[in-house]
Amino acid sequence: MLFRSLGSSGLKISALTFGNWLAGADPSQLAACVRAALDAGVTTFDTADVYGNPDFGAGERALGEALAGVRRESLVIATKVALPTGDGPNDRGLSRKHVMESAEASLRRLRTDHIDLYQAHRFDPDTPLEETMSAFADLVHQGKVGYLGVSEWTAAQIEAAHALTRELRVPLVSSQPQYSMLWRVPEAEVVPTSMRLGLGQIVWSPLAQGVLAGRYPPGDGVPEGSRATTERGKLFVSRYMSRAVLEAVQRLRPIADEVGLSMAQLALAWVLHRPGVASAIMGASRPEQVAANAAAVEATLPGDVFAAVDAALVDPVHGDLVERDGAKVARAMDVMPAWRE
Repeated sequence: MLFRSLGSSGLKISALTFGNWLAGADPSQLAACVRAALDAGVTTFDTADVYGNPDFGAGERALGEALAGVRRESLVIATKVALPTGDGPNDRGLSRKHVMESAEASLRRLRTDHIDLYQAHRFDPDTPLEETMSAFADLVHQGKVGYLGVSEWTAAQIEAAHALTRELRVPLVSSQPQYSMLWRVPEAEVVPTSMRLGLGQIVWSPLAQGVLAGRYPPGDGVPEGSRATTERGKLFVSRYMSRAVLEAVQRLRPIADEVGLSMAQLALAWVLHRPGVASAIMGASRPEQVAANAAAVEATLPGDVFAAVDAALVDPVHGDLVERDGAKVARAMDVMPAWRE
């Protein structure tokens, strides 16, 4: 496994991060996948208090159970706060009340006394940023949190948060955007701003919800049991399911064959070679997927591979790739529903 510094901090994380946002279904399979990740050298594990919806906290509980007995000092555990975890008016957002209470609940569910990386899952326009960052700083000063990060924040929001954390003398070290061959929106502003400020990227959905693994051949329909058949899965996968997108993805297959990689490995290797990326989050429902994905870390991509990928995907400027019913695949404001919804 390759290890990288997270931004300009001294924290080392594995180039692949194990993510368990789909954890709730089968705890025994999650435990097997976590063991496979550890065997592959993965030391970084990402979750969130909202994972397991509607059983909020199920993802954290399952991960805590799966990691029980593993030497804590060898792990980097990351979780998030902001999205709704209940029906009350204070069960969401980044108010001091919700941040402090959520951190304590996450610590209990994860069976640990500290969170290595605590991330704001979305920006909260209803709470003053000073209030949010002050609460995060208190958690750092109490020793309950080591480092701070954000997820799906704009470049301007990251810049404002960074200025406050400098004043508070606490480490804001990471951004977690969606990023893949099919979703390049962060390249325009988020990645350059983060690199200038010393934040590393821990990217999610590097396989575009499995589309870049070639799981959805054009014209074949949706395979039974795939992520695209679930309501939550459709939320993320549907933007890629036009014939134009799926045909473009199939043009990546000979590129992967040429460098001796599976399509999934090519997609992971591609994102790990991009500027500013410290780690890519992989999910898995079976242990063998973990081992296969981990092989991508060792891949070396010749320079002409990147040009070949761009050509296969037609128009890779700032995430606008192939047409989807007359609209571009990746639009800057089309990340996912706002946290308040």
